[in-house]
Amino acid sequence: MAAKYTDESIKSLEWHEHIRLRPGMYIGKLGDGQSPDDGIYVLAKEVIDNSIDEFAMGVGKKIIIDIDDRSCRVRDFGRGIPLGKVIDCVSKMNTGGKYDSEAFQKSVGMNGVGTKAVNALSTTFTVQSFRDGRMKKAEFSKGILIKEYKECDTTEKNGTEIYFEPDAELFKNYRFLPAYLEEKIWNYAYLNTGLSLIMNGKTYVSQNGLLDLLKSRVDENIRYEIIHSKEKDIEFALTHANHEGEHYFSFVNGQHTTQGGTHLAAFREAVVKGVRDHFKKEFDANDVRNCIIGAVSVRIQEPVFESQTKTKLGSTTTAPGGPALRSWIVDTISKEVDNYLHKNDVTAKALLERINQNEKLRKELAGVKKLANERAKKANLHNRKLRDCRHHLSDAKDALRNESMIFITEGDSASGSITKARNAQTQAVFSLRGKPLNCFGMTKKVVYENEEFNLLQNALDIENGIENLRYNKVIIATDADVDGMHIRLLLMTFFLQFFPEVVEQKHLFILQTPLFRVRNKQVTKYCYDEDERDKAAKEIGKKDLEITRFKGLGEISPEEFGQFIGEEMRLETVAIPPEASLEKMLEYYMGNNTPARQEHIVQNLRADAVEEL
Repeated sequence: MAAKYTDESIKSLEWHEHIRLRPGMYIGKLGDGQSPDDGIYVLAKEVIDNSIDEFAMGVGKKIIIDIDDRSCRVRDFGRGIPLGKVIDCVSKMNTGGKYDSEAFQKSVGMNGVGTKAVNALSTTFTVQSFRDGRMKKAEFSKGILIKEYKECDTTEKNGTEIYFEPDAELFKNYRFLPAYLEEKIWNYAYLNTGLSLIMNGKTYVSQNGLLDLLKSRVDENIRYEIIHSKEKDIEFALTHANHEGEHYFSFVNGQHTTQGGTHLAAFREAVVKGVRDHFKKEFDANDVRNCIIGAVSVRIQEPVFESQTKTKLGSTTTAPGGPALRSWIVDTISKEVDNYLHKNDVTAKALLERINQNEKLRKELAGVKKLANERAKKANLHNRKLRDCRHHLSDAKDALRNESMIFITEGDSASGSITKARNAQTQAVFSLRGKPLNCFGMTKKVVYENEEFNLLQNALDIENGIENLRYNKVIIATDADVDGMHIRLLLMTFFLQFFPEVVEQKHLFILQTPLFRVRNKQVTKYCYDEDERDKAAKEIGKKDLEITRFKGLGEISPEEFGQFIGEEMRLETVAIPPEASLEKMLEYYMGNNTPARQEHIVQNLRADAVEEL
C-alpha cells in the first residue's frame, strides 16, 4: 500500500534545520579533522573568506586567527558588519552585503550562506562587530539565538570577530590541526599581497604574490627564472622543472580551486599559444606543458562553482552578460608570455631546450607505449585486475560522477573483502600484485615497462594527463603494518613522480581502517588507534570483553568492511605540504639513504620503540 500523501506530509524546515539535516550540501563531508578537506576546515575558511573580502575592498590589513583543538576565532579589522544587521547576517539565509556588486564585486562567496552554515553547525557561535566606537554582540547555539547583547560603546578598532566551536555530535571526535590550515593561510597571503595573517602567533605575508608561491615550491632544478605577470584581475606565474607531468595552482576570487575548472583549462591553452606564437612553430601541446609548474589567479563577477565547497569553476564568462572567460584568459596570458620571451632571450632559449627534450622523450616512448597498451589489452584488465564500477568521473553527463572512487589494494584477500563489501555503482577495486617498484628518479618509460604501473594508469586513464581521470577519488587501501605503509609510500611516489596533478587536484587519498575491534556480547566498537581502543574498553567494561587487533585488511570480513567504506568512511587526503619542493621531498624520503633521513628516523622514534630496541 502506498504511503499517505496529505497536507501533513509537506514540511517546511527552518534555515538552520535544513543545514543540519543536509550539511554535505553546504560544507562537503563532515570528518574529524584528520583530513585537510574535512568540514571543520571549511567552516574556518568560510569565516576567513569574509575577512579576506574586507581586505579586497581596501579595508583592514591584518587578520588574526586563533585555533586550538576544539575552537576557532577570527578577528579582522575591516569595516565591521553594520550593527543593525549583525544578527541577520549570520542567521538569515540570502542575507549579506555581497549582493551589492558595488560593495563586493569580486568576492569569494555570493550566496549569503557561508557564515550561516558555520552558525548552524556549531554548538557555540559568537559574533561581534565593532564600528565607529560602538559594538554589537550575539551568541548562538546550533543556529538558534541564545543571547543578544545591547549595543554599547567600545574602544576596539573597527572590524568583526567570530568565535565558534563545531558541533561534536556532527563532527565526531573532531580536532583542529592548524597545520592543515597552513596551506590555506599561505594561499590567502599570496593572493592578497600586503595582507598580514597571524595564525596562533605566526605571521604569513607575501609581497610578490604568485611569484612567492612558485618560489616556495621549486628548487634549483628549474630550467629558467619564473615568468610572472600581474595585470588587472589576472595574475600568473610559471616555469619548468625536471619532474614529469604538470603542476598547477589555480584560484578564483581568492578561492583555491583544487580541481581547476574553466580558468585553468584556459591558462593551459594560453601558455601553449604564447609559446607557439613566439617561436612561430606548432609545438605539440604536451611537449610545451610537460614538467611545467604554474599558478593562475583571476577575479570575476559572480563566479559559478560546481559545488558549495568551490573546488572547481564552472563559469564561462567574466560577468553575467560579459566577455567569454576563456578568450579573455587565453588572449591576455598568451600575449604576456610572448612579450616576456621577446624581452628575455635566456629564458626563451632554456624554454625551447625543455620543449625539444620533451619532444625527444615523447618520440622515444611512442614505441614502448604501443607495446604497453597492447599488453594491457591482452591482460584483460577489466576482469583480472580491475573490478570496475558503473559511474565514472570522465562522464560529464553522469549525475553520480563525483561519487566515483577506486580502491587500490594489494593481495587477493584484501581486494576480495573490499570487492564483496563495495557499492558497485560508484566503487571500483584495483588489485596490485606484490610491492610496487620504487620509481623515484626514473623516467616515465618505467610506467610502460612495469606491468603493474602500466595497468594502473590504464585503469585510471591518466596516460595523457588527468582530463580523462575515471574516478573522483583514488584511494590507497593497504594494511596498517610496516609492509602496508611501505606500499603506500611507493604508490604515492608513483603519483607524485609521474602524475602530480592527481595529488595537486586532491584526488588521492589514504583509506583509514580500524586497528582494533572491541566488543562483548552486546556491543561492538571499532577503534582506529590505541586511545580509541582504551576508551572503548573502559566504556564497555571488563565483563566478556574481547579486543581484536586487525593485522591486515584481509582479516576484516566483507560484512564489517562495508561499514568502513560507506558514509562514515575515513579518508586522509594526500597533500604536498606548503612551501615544500616536490623534488627535494621525494629525494629525502625515497632517494638513497642519507644521513639526514637516518637522523630524522632516530630522533622521531617513539620512546616505547626505543625501549624495544
